[in-house]
Amino acid sequence: QVQLVESGGGLVQAGGSLTLSCAASGDTFSSYTMGWFRQAPGQERHFVAAISWSGHNTNYAESVKGRFTIHRDDKNSAVSLQMKNLKPEDTAVYYCAAREYGNSFFTATTDYEYWGQGARVTVSS
Repeated sequence: QVQLVESGGGLVQAGGSLTLSCAASGDTFSSYTMGWFRQAPGQERHFVAAISWSGHNTNYAESVKGRFTIHRDDKNSAVSLQMKNLKPEDTAVYYCAAREYGNSFFTATTDYEYWGQGARVTVSS
């Protein structure tokens, strides 16, 4: 079992950058595929990015490709989401998620077992 805590959310202007962090505790972090999802007001939670437990594979939603980068730090049991060139449509609550093993092509919310509490990101135009 793993516990996840996100940090780094906030308010940023369009075109700006922000990095979200997710600290994990509990089980062996290196055996978990990690994902980021986001949920805008009134919408369902959608996949943003994932990195496999090995760190060898990453996957991104089309809407964030080339702007967002997911990175994992197994030494510190953490995963980050670097976001550049932010757009107002990126405004959402961002959630960190984990599943044991698997791969980065798991993009459904049901593919992940553990979730953080969320970090709000607001991009102003």
